[in-house]
Amino acid sequence: MYFPLTPEQDMIRMMVEQFARREVAPGAAQRDREAKFPEELIGKLAGLGLCGMMVPAAYGGSEVGAVAYVLAVMEIARACASTAVTMSVTNLTSEPLARFGSEEQKQRLLKPLAGGEVLGAFALTEPGAGSNLAEIQCQARRRGSRYRLNGTKIFITNGGYAGLFFVLARTGESGGRGLSAFMVEKGAPGLKIGRSLSKMGLRASNTVELLFEDCEVPEENRIGKEGDGGRVVAEALASGRIGIAAQATGMIRACQEEAVKYANERRQFHKPLSAHQAIQWMIADIATGREAAELLTLSAAALKDREQPFTKEASMAKLFASETLNRSAYQALQIHGGYGYTSEFPIERIYRDARVTTIYEGTSEVQRMLIARETLK
Repeated sequence: MYFPLTPEQDMIRMMVEQFARREVAPGAAQRDREAKFPEELIGKLAGLGLCGMMVPAAYGGSEVGAVAYVLAVMEIARACASTAVTMSVTNLTSEPLARFGSEEQKQRLLKPLAGGEVLGAFALTEPGAGSNLAEIQCQARRRGSRYRLNGTKIFITNGGYAGLFFVLARTGESGGRGLSAFMVEKGAPGLKIGRSLSKMGLRASNTVELLFEDCEVPEENRIGKEGDGGRVVAEALASGRIGIAAQATGMIRACQEEAVKYANERRQFHKPLSAHQAIQWMIADIATGREAAELLTLSAAALKDREQPFTKEASMAKLFASETLNRSAYQALQIHGGYGYTSEFPIERIYRDARVTTIYEGTSEVQRMLIARETLK
């Protein structure tokens, strides 16, 4: 792959690659088996500046840009997808504050988030509202200088460990125009952490329900004006899709590495698996898909760094990388044969972790709608 990196970006990639190989990869299988949140890694991620990579240094971030962020997510996901999504969601939570927050909000809320003192969580999805945010029912009713939030959010990554929650709630009319964005702090009266969800994959990533029962949120924790929530979240989701594309791309590389390693070691019909043309073709498909996914993802990130429109490119990267990952995981497991179906080999975990990438941050079907809408303009 050829994509010109600055010396700083290349240094960040190498630093994170070494960290992931040394600190993240060794415990990935055990964390998956035990559904153990990678709490011990959070401080180390923060120490490397990986919790606020697109946040200005004045507010506690490392301010290295979207391309460097993508490179870091790829390397962490290559080692452990659960850890990558934990890191990615914290970065995602910081973006609305960095982009739309007041100076007071940046000093009070953004600094500890970007510095890794607290984890972030992004609370959009509800039991009856997924891809269509216009169907959100969580209510925020103003009472003087405070709001009271009532409703339920579901599938909230980091929710059981987060110190700050980005919450989209309804303050006005039905549809997308009546939504407002709030930062809800851990311990807010009326905020309850619901059950932790047992998942097929990403088992070391914490996913919970959130319950708001007359949850009190001060007016100064609203981001922007009432009714700005749709605009705030649209920009954040476009950036989040670049993060998911990076996660998927890093996992494609893991598929490739596991497939090549096994194919070179395993012998069938008196020769290595890698000498069989059928196996070679599958590995060729995985390698080609990985190159294309990397270029699409880095290109979208570069547009973001240049402050150029990147919504369509982010959706393209997310769509292609996630779909390619699922094909690559299938092929890599197929190369392993029966052994790939056991937990003795990493490909079994990667295969399970891969499935959700075509679902969260907007399903593949939603990405196709967004791409078509932008293309047909």
